[in-house]
Amino acid sequence: MTVVRICARPLLASMFIAGGADAVRRPERLAPAARPVVDALSDLPGVPSRTVNAVRLNGGVQAASGLMLAAGKLPRLSAAVLACTLLPVTWAGHRFWEAEDEGERAQQRIHFLKNLSMLGGLLMAAAANEDGHHHLLHR
Repeated sequence: MTVVRICARPLLASMFIAGGADAVRRPERLAPAARPVVDALSDLPGVPSRTVNAVRLNGGVQAASGLMLAAGKLPRLSAAVLACTLLPVTWAGHRFWEAEDEGERAQQRIHFLKNLSMLGGLLMAAAANEDGHHHLLHR
């Protein structure tokens, strides 16, 4: 494993470990923003009907997958799982197009784009094997 990977994986995982742990401890804080997404997905198997439980579950998956990615354990799988958890979080939490206040809109746009950037890093990590080749990019 290269020094870059040894450093990059924990850096990419850090937000998911911290944010996921916070969601597990305090899901009530995130529940109002998450409610519309949870309601839309509640018919799917495994999605809790109570919003705080869905937030807590997503946070637990993020924290666990983040720790696995940081440690280099099943890094492609953990990056793919994190990418999947990031999609509903971004959609629910950073709806900049709905913000009426210009300052709030700008902040939410920054967070939305930051999440898209993290999604790009996760997709690259999910596609890369240990020798650095990207299976999905080199066909």
